[in-house]
Amino acid sequence: MKDQQTEKDIRIVRPANGGKLTGENGEILSPPQGWTFLPAGDAGVTRKVTSKGKYWKVEVRKGRRTISLGIWAPADTILQAQQEVQAMRSTEEYKKKKIYTAERREKKQAEYDAEFCQAVERYLNFHSNYKELEQKLARIVTAHAIPIGSGTVARTQLIPIEERAAHAVIAWMRHQTTSYDNMKIARIKGERRSIRRQLAQISVNLLTGYREGKDIDGNCPLQQALHKAIPNK
Repeated sequence: MKDQQTEKDIRIVRPANGGKLTGENGEILSPPQGWTFLPAGDAGVTRKVTSKGKYWKVEVRKGRRTISLGIWAPADTILQAQQEVQAMRSTEEYKKKKIYTAERREKKQAEYDAEFCQAVERYLNFHSNYKELEQKLARIVTAHAIPIGSGTVARTQLIPIEERAAHAVIAWMRHQTTSYDNMKIARIKGERRSIRRQLAQISVNLLTGYREGKDIDGNCPLQQALHKAIPNK
């Protein structure tokens, strides 16, 4: 009986034409009478509603990611959750905690910013003749890669920071020093990955000249990209 209730009360659904929904097996569904939709965005209210164990979660696929659009649930459950969360957020204790959390998050982000920038500099490892350029490039790559929610490799904890830094540099160079963004890549399995590998090797070769302290032509794609990023520097 418990399993039957769970299957009925909690579902993963997807949007369908005409305001309908489709279930996990492709069946067409309509939310039960008295239910309303709560858009994604307020995690506190959503958690309270889902804790009641009666909701339909609306999801869509974007590339490899699954994104929640919100949930359908009984209207009175949603209203009660909103009222409870609003009451909690109006307390002085909550306001102080929110300020503390924001300050702590900003401090942690600043620390990671500095740590990641240093990791990028270590990866670049330019000759002493190009240390100023190394620092400029490290700051630009860091600013691009580490913002919260950026979705870049710099935000993952699955690989060491040294690897994150290397991937971030190569990704930035792929977009800024090669023609990758304007390429027409055939829709063949593995083709985009192959091209990325080729461009990555070109970028590594370009960096080698700076690491070895060689004379670099002023038309170097890296210097041109840096000039565009910081024209007055």
